Amino acid sequence: MGQGWAAPGPPSLLLLLLCFGNPLLVPSQEVTSQVTIDQGTTSQATTRSQTTTHKATTSSQTTQSPTLVTDEAEASKFVEEYDQQSKVVWNEYAEANWNYNTNITTEASKILLQKNIQMANHTLKYGNQARRFDVTYFQNTTMKRMIYKIQDLERAALPAEELEEYNQILLDMETTYSVASVCHSNGTCLQLEPDLTSLMATSHKYEELLWAWKSWRDKVGRSILPFFPKYVELANKAAWLNGYKDAGDSWRSPYEMPTLEQDLEQLFQELQPLYLNLHAYVRRALHHHYGPQHINLEGPIPAHLLGNMWAQTWSNIYDLVVPFPSAPNLDATEAMIKQGWTPRRMFEEANNFFTSLGLLPVPPEFWNKSMLEKPTDGREVVCHASAWDFYNGKDFRIKQCTTVNMEDLVVAHHEMGHIQYFMQYKDLPVTFREGANPGFHEAIGDVLALSVSTPKHLHSINLLSSDGDSYEQDINFLMKIALDKIAFIPFSYLIDQWRWRVFDGSITKENYNQEWWSLRLKYQGLCPPVARSQGDFDPGAKFHIPSSVPYIRYFIGFIIQFQFHEALCQAAGHKGPLHKCDIYQSKEAGKRLADAMQLGFSKPWPEAMKLITGQPNMSASAMMNYFKPLLDWLLTENGRHGEKLGWPQYNWMPDSARSEGSFPGNSHVNFLGLNLEEQQARVGQWVLLFLGVALLVATLGLTQRLFSLRQHNHHRTHRGPQFGSEVELRHS
Repeated sequence: MGQGWAAPGPPSLLLLLLCFGNPLLVPSQEVTSQVTIDQGTTSQATTRSQTTTHKATTSSQTTQSPTLVTDEAEASKFVEEYDQQSKVVWNEYAEANWNYNTNITTEASKILLQKNIQMANHTLKYGNQARRFDVTYFQNTTMKRMIYKIQDLERAALPAEELEEYNQILLDMETTYSVASVCHSNGTCLQLEPDLTSLMATSHKYEELLWAWKSWRDKVGRSILPFFPKYVELANKAAWLNGYKDAGDSWRSPYEMPTLEQDLEQLFQELQPLYLNLHAYVRRALHHHYGPQHINLEGPIPAHLLGNMWAQTWSNIYDLVVPFPSAPNLDATEAMIKQGWTPRRMFEEANNFFTSLGLLPVPPEFWNKSMLEKPTDGREVVCHASAWDFYNGKDFRIKQCTTVNMEDLVVAHHEMGHIQYFMQYKDLPVTFREGANPGFHEAIGDVLALSVSTPKHLHSINLLSSDGDSYEQDINFLMKIALDKIAFIPFSYLIDQWRWRVFDGSITKENYNQEWWSLRLKYQGLCPPVARSQGDFDPGAKFHIPSSVPYIRYFIGFIIQFQFHEALCQAAGHKGPLHKCDIYQSKEAGKRLADAMQLGFSKPWPEAMKLITGQPNMSASAMMNYFKPLLDWLLTENGRHGEKLGWPQYNWMPDSARSEGSFPGNSHVNFLGLNLEEQQARVGQWVLLFLGVALLVATLGLTQRLFSLRQHNHHRTHRGPQFGSEVELRHS
C-alpha cells in the first residue's frame, strides 16, 4: 500500500506524498514539521484545539520583546514577504531533496544538508518575526491562522549543532534503508525494490519467505537502531522548544482535535468485527496451505506469510484465500502485460480519470521530470513512491519504481491524487499548501482507486473480460479489496501508537522491539516467525520509521476515503451497492472534490469534510456499509467452521520460532519466546525452579490449613453464608 507525503511546513516542506503506507517523504527532513499550530479561527475544530496549540505561540511570545505588534496592516506585509521568500527557499530545498532521492551520492547528500540549513535559517528568521505579533484581536482570521503556523519553528528551534546532528541522523537512517540489500550464501544479492517485494508477493514457500523476512530485518533494522535513540531525543527537544509535550504531541497537532486519540480508538473499535472475521478466515486458509506446524487456528498468524514484507496488506495471498476460485479472475495484471502497458501508460490512465471528473490535467513538466521507473543506469535511488510539490505552481513530480501490475496501477492513482491536490491549492499562500489534515491528502487518490478497481471500470478499459455481475464475483471482489483496506487498518493504527509511546517515554530503548511485537500481537494478531531479541529493531525495517514520517494519516485516510466515496457516488447518481460504484466521468463528483481540495489548510478540516460529505465528522459507517456483503458472508463461513475470533492462544509460536535455539553468529538462546544470552536464560531457569518449589510449598501449606479449618468448622453450627478468600480471589 503506498502513500506518503511531507507537509510543506517550513522544515518539512516537501509534500512528498508516498505510496500506501508510504507517506510524504522528506528524507532529511523530519515530517514532524507538520506541527501546524492552530490558527485561532472561529470554527468548532479550531476553537476546541486552541487550548493545546496556542500554548506553543503564547509561551514563545512571552519571551520576546515586551511590546507585541497588533497592527494588522504590518502583519499583512509580513505574511506577504514570508510567502514570496518561502517559494524560493522551499523550491531550492525540493530540488536538492529530489536530486538526492533520485541519485543517492555523497555530493547530493552534502548539498541537501546545506539546503536543510538554509531552510532552518529561513524558518528561524520568519518564525521569530511572527512571534512579534499578538494576533488575539485580529479581525482577519486567515491571517491569524497563517501567523500561528509560521510561529512554529519546527526543527529549526534546535541549537545549530544539534540541528546539524539531527539532519545528519535523518539522512543516515534513510540512506541506510534505501541502499540496503541482502545476500544469499552464493553471493546473489537482492534489494527491497523490486526483488524482495516481488519474492514476498509471489512465493508461497515457508522457508523462502522466512529467509527474506529475517534477512531484511537483520540488515536494516539492526543498522537503524544505533541512530534511533538520539533521533528520539532531538525530535522531542525540537517539539519542547515549540511548546509541545513531545514529538508525538506535535505530530498530532495538524488534526486540531484535542480528543484525537480517543476518537481514533473509537473508529478502530467500530471496524474490529470486520478485521477479526477477515483474520479468522485468512488464518484457516493459511492453515490449509501451510499445515498445523506453521499455523494455529486459535493463535496469531506468522507475520511473513501474508504477501507483504510488513504484513500491512494481504492482497498478494488472494489466490490462497479466494472465496470462489471458479469465478472469473479479477486481477488485471495479466491483461496489462499482454497488452503492453508501461509505467507511463499507467499514470496516463490515472490522469485521464481525473480529467474525466472535470479536474486538472498534469502539466508538461510532470512527464518530463518525474521518475516513473527504477533507473537502469546504476543509480541508487529511494524507490518508495512519493509525490512532490516544487512550490512554483507548475512543477509537480512523482518518484516511483513502478511495476506493471494491478497493485501499482492503484498506487499510481493514489500518487496522482496527491498531485491533483497540489495543483488545486497551488494559488494559496505556501503556508496553506497542505491537505485539510494529513489524512485528506492520503484519501483523495484512494477514493478514485475505489472506482478504478471495480470490475465495471476495468472492463470498460479492456482489462477484464466481464463486468463482474454475479454474487460470487461480488464476494471475490470485496475480499480482494478487504485484503488491502481492512487488513491495513490495525497496522496503520499501531505504528504511531508505538512511536507516540516512544516519544512520551513510556517505551524505552531497552524495550523498543518487545513493545513493537506486543502491539502487533494486540492489534493485528501477528507473531514473529523467528525468535526476536532487543538487539533487533524490527520497526526500523519499515520505511516510515527511519524516514520520520507520521503514519496515523494512513489510518485516517483509509477510513475517510470511504466517506468520500459514498458522498461522491451519491453526487454521481449511483444506485445500488456502494462497492459497485464507479464515479468515472461524473463532473458533479469532481466539483465536490475540487471545492474541498482548493481550501488546502486554510480552514479547519471539518469545513472541507462538509464540502464533500455534507457533514463535519469522521465516521467508519461508510466503510462498514461498503463491506457489509462480505461481512455477512464471513460470518456465515466462519460460523460454519466454528472459528474462534481473535487469538486466544496468544503465546503460540510457529515451529520456526520454537526450534530456533539461537541466531547464527551469537550466543543467544530462545527462552520463553525471548532471545537471551545463555547466562540470562540460565538465571531465568533457576528463578523459575525456585518459584516452582516455593509455589509447591505454599500449596501444601494452604492445603493443610484448609483441612484444619474444615475439621474445625465441621463442629460449628451454620450461621449463613461465609465470605472468605475464595470469593475475593475470584474477583481480584
